[in-house]
Parts: sequence; C-alpha cells; structure tokens
Amino acid sequence: MAPRLCSISSAARRLLGGPRPRNGDVAAVARFYSRDNEGSWFRSLFVHKVDPRKDAHSTLLSKKETSNLYKIQFHNVKPECLDAYNSLTEAVLPKLHLDEDYPCSLVGNWNTWYGEQDQAVHLWRFSGGYPALMDCMNKLKTNKEYLEFRKERSQMLLSRRNQMLLEFSFWNEPQPRAGPNIYELRTYKLKPGTMIEWGNNWARAIKYRQENQEAVGGFFSQIGELYVVHHLWAYKDLQSREETRNAAWRKRGWDENVYYTVPLVRHMESRIMIPLKISPLQ
Repeated sequence: MAPRLCSISSAARRLLGGPRPRNGDVAAVARFYSRDNEGSWFRSLFVHKVDPRKDAHSTLLSKKETSNLYKIQFHNVKPECLDAYNSLTEAVLPKLHLDEDYPCSLVGNWNTWYGEQDQAVHLWRFSGGYPALMDCMNKLKTNKEYLEFRKERSQMLLSRRNQMLLEFSFWNEPQPRAGPNIYELRTYKLKPGTMIEWGNNWARAIKYRQENQEAVGGFFSQIGELYVVHHLWAYKDLQSREETRNAAWRKRGWDENVYYTVPLVRHMESRIMIPLKISPLQ
C-alpha cells in the first residue's frame, strides 16, 4: 500500500489543477491540511505570509505632533437621580478643568437623548499623555472636595465604565464650539486586527464629511475594551443630521468607504447626546 502522504498529495493535485474533485479527495485534503505541519508545501499555498512590523497600531494611527490622551466615561444614572447628578457634576468638574495644577481638561459632557437612557458621557483630555494622567490621578487622591464628590456621586449611579483613547491623526482635534448643537457618538467595535485597515479607509473618507463642520473628533481605544472606535459628530438638530448624512451618499467615493469598512465591524451603536451646561462643546 502506498504511503498515506502520497495518496493525499495526489488528491491535492487533482483538487488544485485537475478535474472536478471527488468528495473523498476534498475530505482527504482537509484532513491533511488540519495537521500541524507548517513546513508542508500544501500549507504554504494557503497561509498568507505577513511581514512582521515593529510599529504598534497606535503609533501608526495617532497624532505625532501632540501627546494627548483621552478618557471617555459612561455613567448609567438612577433615573430618579439624573437631575441631581447633573447639578453635582456641573458644580465640581469645572474646578478641575480650570485648575492649572491639574493637567486635564474637559472636552465635552452630555446626557444621552436617544440610545441608552439616563446616561451621562464625559470626555477628558490629558495633555502630556500617560504621565499627565498619573499626575492627575495622584493629586485627586488627596483632593478632599473631589473625594466627597465621588462618594456622593456613587449613591446616584447604577454602573460606570471608561476607556483610554488616542485620537486618529486624520481627524479634527476637538475644540470648543458654540451651540446649540446635538452630538452623535457613533461607536464601532471592530474585528481584532482590522484597525489599520479602518484607519486607511477613513483617512480618505473624512474629506466627504467636512463641509458642514460636523466632524468633531475620532478616537480609538487603548485601555478598556479594545478595537473600539468612537466618531463624534455635531449637528444643529436631527433634521440637519439627516440632510448632512444623505448629502454624503451623493458624493462619489463615500459609498466605497462604507463598502470596505462595514465588513470590519462586529457591532455598532449610535447615541444622540445633549450637552450639559458645563460642556465646552455646546
């Protein structure tokens, strides 16, 4: 009897270049390929060779001219406590924003209008990256007013979570803007390993969404849930949002961006948010 390897190689040759394969050939090839035999000629036909990179995705995608680090916070508030939560937040957080001893600043503060209800979203910027973050956190440990604020706030919350973010190099840096506006936070959870492809497509596509100054900021996660992208948009109202988004579809090239990026997404979510009084983004 001929060795098993020879008979399977014959099946493989028929499958790759010969007439329509028999069911037995396909099964035999599959059994052979499933073996842990990385040096085989057959495996080399199917395995994509990837040149190793020495660059982290964050290095390739984030802005080089700044060392800003962002934190986004999601607070799910007890429904009966939302007004009290907002009042407490508006009394305390601006003090940190204005205090020059703290290397952090408020970017935006919102309540979710459409999406998850009774929710507050806060976006902070730390100028100076991780050292600034650690400096701020260490100082807050001895800030009695802030510690009392956290204690009181904890009685109002159902849950909370956060992420550390970097900003995409091709997006606008979030800057204070006058209102009134509504804000849309579109969150995309990507398939692992697709962040570079996402960035490459959006670096071209962002030009289609700039005419009405709706693009506020684009970020990707570094700590917390990974392979998460947040796009932040501003609109005058829901009707202008609809008109602006429809206008993008009439621009040649926008449909290609959607075509190439949709397969990268595992889950997506849209929040429509209303700014709090203290939010620099109004």
